[in-house]
Amino acid sequence: MRQTNLTIVFEEAKLTALKRYLAKKEIGLEDEMISALNKLYEKYVPAQVREYIEEIEVPLTDISRPKRTVRATSAPQDESGKEEKQNEQL
Repeated sequence: MRQTNLTIVFEEAKLTALKRYLAKKEIGLEDEMISALNKLYEKYVPAQVREYIEEIEVPLTDISRPKRTVRATSAPQDESGKEEKQNEQL
């Protein structure tokens, strides 16, 4: 899916403290924020709308198509043999 940037305003002292305690637990702030946004999305956006968005965002190359089977082909016929058969028919 196409990504977008999100800018929010938050108190600097709180952000500094949050980053410090997340770092102690080896948790990334961005990962936590994305997780929180996904929870909000699932909570407030109706399931039918989420399904629609997923369908329109799937690239065409990801849509599974039936795979073709490769058949063994016979050896190519000699051109001179074809000409002889054509001459015999005339």
